[in-house]
Amino acid sequence: MKNITILGVTGSIGQQTVDVCLHHQDEFNVVAMSAGKNIVLLETTIQKINPQVVCVIDEKDCNYLQEKYPHIRFVFGSAGLDEIATIDQVDIVLNAIVGFAGLLPTIHAIESKKDIALANKETLVTAGHLIIPMAKEYGVSILPVDSEHSAIFQSLQGEPKAALDKILLTASGGPFRGKSAEFLETVTLEAALNHPNWSMGPKITIDSSTMVNKGLEVMEAKWLFGVDYSQIEVVIQPQSIIHSMVQYVDGAIIAQLGTPDMCLPIQYALCYPQRRERIGKPLDFKTISSITFEQPDMETFRGLKLAYETGKIGGSLPTVFNAANERSVALFLQKKISYLTMADIIEEACQEHQVIKNPSLDEILAVEQEVYQKIDQKF
Repeated sequence: MKNITILGVTGSIGQQTVDVCLHHQDEFNVVAMSAGKNIVLLETTIQKINPQVVCVIDEKDCNYLQEKYPHIRFVFGSAGLDEIATIDQVDIVLNAIVGFAGLLPTIHAIESKKDIALANKETLVTAGHLIIPMAKEYGVSILPVDSEHSAIFQSLQGEPKAALDKILLTASGGPFRGKSAEFLETVTLEAALNHPNWSMGPKITIDSSTMVNKGLEVMEAKWLFGVDYSQIEVVIQPQSIIHSMVQYVDGAIIAQLGTPDMCLPIQYALCYPQRRERIGKPLDFKTISSITFEQPDMETFRGLKLAYETGKIGGSLPTVFNAANERSVALFLQKKISYLTMADIIEEACQEHQVIKNPSLDEILAVEQEVYQKIDQKF
């Protein structure tokens, strides 16, 4: 029996993690969970799981829930998040928090020697140079939950690191695949939130449409798998059947295929190195008419090109890229800026920044706040 903490339980990944845990109740015990402001969904989840400890953002929500569910302990804020990420009896922390807010709980969980099932890509984008050595120091595993990184991780099993030639990171292309920059000038929020293959939260859905999400995944893959950016190639695979591939020095390519469903990578991370009975329908080749490939359009979807450039420079610049993207997506979701303005904001923020080569955690946190403040002053 593995004891688990789920960070971000009311999000898409968090809810699918709940499904996996309920499907394998003899394998997993959810000890603790955190949520944001969706208290209605949190209560539904509590009734399914009955955890020991729950963290919410606001104190008033904490007090309301504590009175209603006296048998559960409720905590709140960053201190509460740190507490549930470091509970002694927990074996693995699944981090599905959206955005930069997922960094500190990951660090504290590692320091408490918890394995990390990582769905929060911003952790490695902004602080991979700190996280990877820290995980080695404390003897913990970082297990990827993103479908693409899980596919790469699965495709690397049993092969020597020296045999790896390159990673082929697949992308669906999002709802605007093949569209021109002129088309994107008039894109609405509703259209950007309509992903053709995946059901995700609003932030990651927008990131997917701009290809910034794939750029973040490129930066994450660099740290997860210890490769150079020259060894990471993005390939458009519109059907989202091939989740990613690995090419070896002898020319062999190994791919992981499956339905566009996050339950498999979540389950693989939680069960690793074992495999367990699937949840949901398997891939049925009789129903697949074709699997196609395209090259990404990095000129129209500038976010992906900027991510490569940012990652190669490194240092504090990926933190700037990530922070500027978070703020620009928030502004777009509020309908305060146009679709293409998001890439403009990211590019301008990166150009204005004086790069710190090997930033400390305090410097990363300071850079993040500085970028937020500059963008907030402009908009």
